Amino acid sequence: MNPPLIDLHDLMFAWPGQPPLLDIPRFRLEAGEALFLKGPSGSGKTTLLGLLGGVNLASQGSIRLLGQALGDLGQGARDRFRVDHTGYIFQQFNLLPFLSVRENVELPCRFSRSRAQRASQRHGSVDQAAAVLLAHLGLGDPALLARRADSLSIGQQQRVAAARALIGQPELVIADEPTSALDADTREAFIRLLFDECRAAGSSLLFVSHDQSLAPLFDRHLSLAELNRAAAPREA
Repeated sequence: MNPPLIDLHDLMFAWPGQPPLLDIPRFRLEAGEALFLKGPSGSGKTTLLGLLGGVNLASQGSIRLLGQALGDLGQGARDRFRVDHTGYIFQQFNLLPFLSVRENVELPCRFSRSRAQRASQRHGSVDQAAAVLLAHLGLGDPALLARRADSLSIGQQQRVAAARALIGQPELVIADEPTSALDADTREAFIRLLFDECRAAGSSLLFVSHDQSLAPLFDRHLSLAELNRAAAPREA
């Protein structure tokens, strides 16, 4: 059996002076898997995603990404490891409004040499990789690539955020409530595009949402509230 992409054991996390927020005995994400994780308010999802990215460290237990124990790395090494191997799609997209569409998509390659190399090897250059990804996501108009990100519609911003997460073929893509501002038809169409691009890049997808209606589209679905043995009343 191949090792999992994410392997979490006996994880516990508490903020200083607070009771445990997360107490998760086991969580795995397989390589190439698309997993829906139901994460309603109060379940600890924001903290868990921070732990998976190495932004925070567990109080107890271990998180391994690609076999690397994140707790064994210093802060700078964790930051480099995160940008090399993980792409994020945030709920508010977090595009830089003063940059163009193309510049926003290419940002991870400015911070990660390995992602820049993978993008160039696959498409000839980082610029071409950005253009191809955007075209696959329905944003192929060359004039659009030079537009400022803050001139786009919500749906266009969402797809730019997805292209930014996918460029350079990170092994893991984390999507945190990325469809909350979209109607039902647009949500499903976006998720299908996201599946296609993750599959083409060989990326695993961890999709966190409170919208249970999306769960049947995924390879597997779990509830964080059921995984987490700790009560988490303060988590948003």
